[in-house]
Amino acid sequence: MTIEDVRARCLELPFVTEDSPFGPDYVTFRVAGKIFVCLPLARPTLFTAKCAPERAEALREAYAGIVPAWHWNKRHWNDVSLEADVPEALAVELIDHAYAQTLRGLPLRLRREIADGVCPGDEKKPAVAHNKAGKTPLSR
Repeated sequence: MTIEDVRARCLELPFVTEDSPFGPDYVTFRVAGKIFVCLPLARPTLFTAKCAPERAEALREAYAGIVPAWHWNKRHWNDVSLEADVPEALAVELIDHAYAQTLRGLPLRLRREIADGVCPGDEKKPAVAHNKAGKTPLSR
């Protein structure tokens, strides 16, 4: 699995947007404005994903390639190495889990809109953020 595969999986999920709020070296994926996955482009062999605290601890004990996320709340975020012992199926499942965890934290009104297939929040916001040159953060 590559960061392009991570990006593709994130963008397959309903109402996900992509942007670079921390500068050009980081790409984040959000649902209803809330980040659930971050790609540090300087470290293209890992991604950072939101995770339920109990599950985060269990995953860290089971896999050397899953560690507390650097510069994120270590209780809720993991760095997942794409080069270590983390199976590809688990990496995909962790992206889906991060998305689900983020949905659970949204207000009921937004969760209902998403369940009904209605884009939550600002419907004018593009599905993929582009820079002034018209490129997405990964199309360097």
